[in-house]
Amino acid sequence: MCAYSRFARAASGLALLGAFSLLATPVRAIDLLDGDLQVHGFFSLTLVNTSDNNFFGQSDDRISNNFSEVGLNSSWRLTPDVQVSAQLLSHRAGGTDDGGVRLDYGLLDWTAMSSEQGRGGVRLGRVKTAYGLYNKTRDVPFTRPSIILPQSIYFDRTRNLTVSADGAEIYLEHYDEAGSLSASFALGQPQTDTEAATVALVGLNPPGHLDAKLAPDFQAIYEGAGGRYRLGFTALHLDLRYRPGYADRLGSGRFKLTPLIFSAQYNAENWSLTSEYASRRISVKDFGPYFYNGDAVGESYYLQGTYRLAPKWEALLRYDVYYADKNDRDGSDFAAATGLPGFTRYAKDWTVGVRFDVTPQFMLRAEAHRVDGTGFLAVQDNPDPRDLRRYWDNFMLLGSFRF
Repeated sequence: MCAYSRFARAASGLALLGAFSLLATPVRAIDLLDGDLQVHGFFSLTLVNTSDNNFFGQSDDRISNNFSEVGLNSSWRLTPDVQVSAQLLSHRAGGTDDGGVRLDYGLLDWTAMSSEQGRGGVRLGRVKTAYGLYNKTRDVPFTRPSIILPQSIYFDRTRNLTVSADGAEIYLEHYDEAGSLSASFALGQPQTDTEAATVALVGLNPPGHLDAKLAPDFQAIYEGAGGRYRLGFTALHLDLRYRPGYADRLGSGRFKLTPLIFSAQYNAENWSLTSEYASRRISVKDFGPYFYNGDAVGESYYLQGTYRLAPKWEALLRYDVYYADKNDRDGSDFAAATGLPGFTRYAKDWTVGVRFDVTPQFMLRAEAHRVDGTGFLAVQDNPDPRDLRRYWDNFMLLGSFRF
């Protein structure tokens, strides 16, 4: 039986199982203490099939079910001005994440001032990183516009470095007739304690580990016309040091990454148009002769449209572009220096998708990608770059529950 037939049969089984489970066992959020304590959760499983290359597991001409998300979150309002929130997450994503349970975020939120014109406060603990329009809610499938976010901006292979940080965030919000303006500034320790974070930057089986300096993060978002349009700007700086291990061929290298993200979204009654552009200044040095050292300016952008076909149906169309170095867009200079394929330095992804809300608690998504380049693929799933193919297709189906 061909891979596409197996994918169709598995997809049908996932849909029927999910629908039956919801009809048989209704689920809903848990409210305690007169609503001051709330508990929510979600579960999702995604089937992946690719024509070439591997994405979220061994998906090349076969079906991978190694992409799943399970989350349990709660919030407790201690006083009108103080709230405690946390989320436990199991995130399984091929070779980049093993699904171990960890604290996704856990924070104390103190609203220091509040009025009809706005509010301001501080968050302390493990705080979600403000990064573009979607990063703060990227782990909840119902809040994403697609099964996977645009990989040119929201890399899944380096997800842990930008998803949250341990530190503090100051936020301000202002409302008036012209719209609302929100701004935040955070300073925190990125999560570099996973092997996936190190592998994404230095390659497979590194004997060393990463350390990180406190990372500053600033974001401002303006919303006008009752949320009809949104304009945003994000600036983040990561300063990472590689600590070599025993018999390591690499030196005490240093990564510096400074992405600047410009975001825009327009929301009409039945459709939305979203675009984000990122410029990433990258510095890689002191790793020695066995590594690709140098400075570059990466560039990414996407244009995405969604249309509500019916109350329960939504369609998606997106074009997503990533360049590791905007002055070497085809990767030819990189290929000459390393002998590796130039197409590993870029990716251009056409995506079409559809969402069907079977019930308010159960959602199905289907998605197809036509990709030129492999710039966002994880080395854990594709250890030999000589096996990569420049042009490849990706088919995905997601079933997700929430309560």
